[in-house]
Amino acid sequence: MYRLPRLPRWLLAACLLLVVSTSPVLAARGPYRAASPEYGVSAFVYDQPATTQRDLSKVQALGFGWVKSVFRWIDIEPGYKGAYRWDEADRVVQAANAAGLKIIARLDFQPGWARAGSYIRNAPPDNYQDYADMVYAFVARYSEGSPYGRVHAVQIWNEPNLMREWGEQPITQQSAAEYVRLLSLSYKAAHGAEPSITVIGGSLSPTGVSDPACCQPDDQYLQWMFQFGLKGNYDVLGVNANVQCPCVDAAPGTVAGFGDPSFYFRRTEQLHDIMVANGDGDKQVWLMEFGWTTDAVHPSYSWYATTEAKKAELIVQAFQLARQSWAPWIGVMTLWSIADPQWGPEDEQVWWSVTNPDGTTRPSYDRLLQARVTGELP
Repeated sequence: MYRLPRLPRWLLAACLLLVVSTSPVLAARGPYRAASPEYGVSAFVYDQPATTQRDLSKVQALGFGWVKSVFRWIDIEPGYKGAYRWDEADRVVQAANAAGLKIIARLDFQPGWARAGSYIRNAPPDNYQDYADMVYAFVARYSEGSPYGRVHAVQIWNEPNLMREWGEQPITQQSAAEYVRLLSLSYKAAHGAEPSITVIGGSLSPTGVSDPACCQPDDQYLQWMFQFGLKGNYDVLGVNANVQCPCVDAAPGTVAGFGDPSFYFRRTEQLHDIMVANGDGDKQVWLMEFGWTTDAVHPSYSWYATTEAKKAELIVQAFQLARQSWAPWIGVMTLWSIADPQWGPEDEQVWWSVTNPDGTTRPSYDRLLQARVTGELP
């Protein structure tokens, strides 16, 4: 009988690797790459069981595929390390999945045990591995095929270039290096739990100010992040585009009265240019927040407030510009927001929303719905 010759072990291993890497069944799926763009919106469904279905139905009606929600670390691991409580997170994930929505989970707000001293609302832990371990547990629980539901993307912290989101600590090159260290540990933990999870880094806020006692500009902070090892430690860059200029297609800094380029919709292009310059032009940018305000209550916002009718047109134009000009590097665009049911007129955030806290719609929501139904926004 003819016998096949014995193959060297290295060749057998190479053959096995080729089979695994090319098989549609066995191949490990990587992070999600969005169509350019995909539509999303922030909704305040965590700790809001009475209004969860109401607000998710608003997202469904728009035909948006993504919903972003905060999942607070302090609620998930409240008492001590390793003692997880998943009941509320499970409820939110299952409700969003039942509505046919992919989830972006923002993970921050540390528990008291994770940081010595008096409690600060949103501060990095003393031991960054504690946060990374929570990220691992979270992603593992909501991985593909989990009986508890699926989370598709995790946002690692929020707006670390703002002092108020980084433990009231000065925002400097060193704090950017610290954020990259937190991101790097979390990136490895998340992909160790689920290779197909999408890890969102950055989620930077436009500031227009360089002051360590407050904040740093998003472009400066992003360059520092690359300087301290961002490359290879994120899947997509998170950017916030909370716009002051009542414009969409204007080049940053070109409209009278709005000289700072930070607060233009097209600021996103400048941040992507920094990615290109650092060799990451193939990665996508996802907008974690974007929109315009109609705030007539707070002087620090009312000076650039627009009208509800104008806001409605600006939002539609923003989606259109991204589709026409930013493909293929723009990914999920997360509008701010379906209103928190607990907000009132005194909350400046409510004036950016496309719904009211009682669930009724504003002109911007109605205009979006019309644009989706007619195909104006495909």
